[in-house]
Amino acid sequence: MEFSVAALLANFTDDKSVAPKVLEKKLDYQDEQSIQKLQIALDALEKVGILVKDRGRYRRVYEEDVVEAKLRCSSKGFCFAIQETEGADDIYIRESHLSTAWNGDHVLVKITKEGSRRRSPEGQVQLILERVNPSVLARVRKAESGYRAVPLDDRLLFELNLQANGIPLEDAVEHLVHVEVVRYPLGQNPPIGQVARILGSDAEDAADTDIVCCKHDLRTNFPDEVLLAADSIPKQVRKTDFKKRLDLRDFLTVTIEGDSQNYPNPVIGNAFTLKKHGQGHWQLGVHIADVASWFPPDSPLEREAKLRGTAVYLGNTVLPLLPEPVAQRCSLVPEQDRLAISVLLTINDAGELVEFEIYPSVIHVDYQLSYEQVQSLLGEHQEAEPELVAVVEMLKELFFTLSPAVRAARQRRGSFELNLSQTQYPYKDEGRLGAILVSASLPIQSLLTELVILANQAVASHLQALSLPGIYCVQSESNFDELQDLIKLGDNLGLDLELEQDEEITPQDYQKFIHLFAQSTAPQVLTYLLRSTLKPIAYRSKPGFHFSLALNNGYTHCTSPIWRYADIFVQRVLGFLFEEGRDRRSTRSKDRVILNSSSCHGYVNWNVLPPEIQQDLEAQLKELISHLNEREKLVMDAEVDLEGLKKAEQMKERTGDVFTGLITGVQSYGFFVEIEDLLVEGLVHVSSLKDDWYEYRSRHSCLVGRKNRTAYRLGDHVEVQVKSVDYYRQQIDLVTVSGGSTVPNGDYDE
Repeated sequence: MEFSVAALLANFTDDKSVAPKVLEKKLDYQDEQSIQKLQIALDALEKVGILVKDRGRYRRVYEEDVVEAKLRCSSKGFCFAIQETEGADDIYIRESHLSTAWNGDHVLVKITKEGSRRRSPEGQVQLILERVNPSVLARVRKAESGYRAVPLDDRLLFELNLQANGIPLEDAVEHLVHVEVVRYPLGQNPPIGQVARILGSDAEDAADTDIVCCKHDLRTNFPDEVLLAADSIPKQVRKTDFKKRLDLRDFLTVTIEGDSQNYPNPVIGNAFTLKKHGQGHWQLGVHIADVASWFPPDSPLEREAKLRGTAVYLGNTVLPLLPEPVAQRCSLVPEQDRLAISVLLTINDAGELVEFEIYPSVIHVDYQLSYEQVQSLLGEHQEAEPELVAVVEMLKELFFTLSPAVRAARQRRGSFELNLSQTQYPYKDEGRLGAILVSASLPIQSLLTELVILANQAVASHLQALSLPGIYCVQSESNFDELQDLIKLGDNLGLDLELEQDEEITPQDYQKFIHLFAQSTAPQVLTYLLRSTLKPIAYRSKPGFHFSLALNNGYTHCTSPIWRYADIFVQRVLGFLFEEGRDRRSTRSKDRVILNSSSCHGYVNWNVLPPEIQQDLEAQLKELISHLNEREKLVMDAEVDLEGLKKAEQMKERTGDVFTGLITGVQSYGFFVEIEDLLVEGLVHVSSLKDDWYEYRSRHSCLVGRKNRTAYRLGDHVEVQVKSVDYYRQQIDLVTVSGGSTVPNGDYDE
């Protein structure tokens, strides 16, 4: 990973001293320049009291009134430091106490004034741990002393002096540009930047993907050393690679893929087999491309994948995790032998997981099918072609029998799915959203998701049972206040959206809500709003609750290693288990267990991995978990940002058009309307309501006219006209054409 003070300090745990040589190795600093940079950082941290030096080794100093946090600033100049600890207070930071830190930076904050019931604690930035703005989107202006860049994001409270780098700065004046930060503020000296690219005369003139990539500093190309490493990978699987692998090449094997990639050729990450056992049991094979076996953990490919964290999906543009040659080598393409991690699940007729096995394997894919092809094969009433008879039978058993049974078992424990159109990601599990999406036009995708999620569950339970280091997916329950707004909206639409237990939200509540939405006049809008209340997935080193899947006993991601680094790490752990795992307490013991099987659960009471491997993996996890969570959040923000730009562009073209919408939020300054056909939200500002003086009634979530008694309430349908659109800020201003309610005198008075 690239150098940061945060990455350096992550190597100091508890009260232990660490030698510089150990840090060089952990941070992978091999050249003289990097080693010198490390020593400068150590000396600086010693001077400011973060580290102490004793006999050539360094130790971290912790203070009770100093906390780690992320800065969140406003355009008005005040900032808050947001702590990661759940329930911890946000700390108010005055602009004069930012110490040159910028919005989003990871910082150490010293608390200077304790908070009270009504006031937040106050503090000042003691140290910048990590800068998160290596570049900015800005407009160029001509100043007396040269050229300056003014960030478009008004939460970035600075301007950059521009230095020449080959692009004529006079051509960039009053244009939207991508500016790379050359030097951050130093004392009283302002930051320095250079124009990397002129994007257009303004935001609307620039490509939306360029705006998003620049704004979120997304890597659009791979470094030369990574591309060189990709080209050096073997062109095909070698016979020596088959050693110690389960040979599954004789099984009828199919792949089922959507259309969500931008590689020249499709990249296939999963394959499936199915066998019917006696006594109402099935053996489902979920075979995962063995990405980790293609390059070592300390290689440039591994470091780049770790740095990126996950692939990014920006409409038709995909920023992959791995270079195309690597993805193609791993891909489970038809008619070729391929290396895989095979999760063999035994499932009963009730859709419950009975037992499982996990093996490194070699497979041979017989058929590559799209979702549409599967639906076509399952929908045909005539007899299938002779060579497809076995495949069609397998598909029928998968999607008419097994998957519905697994889905019913999931729903019985309280899990739910959202009836919304599906985004074309290659993940066959619940992905970034954390919940299963179901679309009437593409049911095969969600049915396949049911089976893949079961494989993720199995791997998570195996990691726990053997006390192996792992990355677990956790999703907290939704925020009560956010859900209350939706419950009020439902009440106004005549829906009984009460929680089963006061102020305690359960997955079963969401099940009930989704069932009621289907009976309402605005099912899509309500489901869309319910989706927005879900907490994002978070990675943890310990198992925890997964709200949408209603899982209490741990869950992981392991089935998409071509697109997510977390899955590669889990493969690394499984690889150590296969190669180094101890299947008995000691060499003198005669009682062995099968480490590849769930049959060993409850019988292992020794350290399965050698201590040095276990400790190294656990040390890696501490820094990795935080990094992956940050990457997931950044990528999700970028994908949402692009969606917002596309909606703004769409509405800009329809300025003046009239739409029917649903009032989904009411504030003192106006009300928000969701345009039902487009799932686009806009604001009707109170100043645009010219026919009366409107007063806000917070208890009833409505605006009421003093004279005409017209009310705009949560849940009312209104006709609105698109007045104006701010493309970059994605703000859509609407005016009312008709709608609202007339209320008698005295109603809604407070």
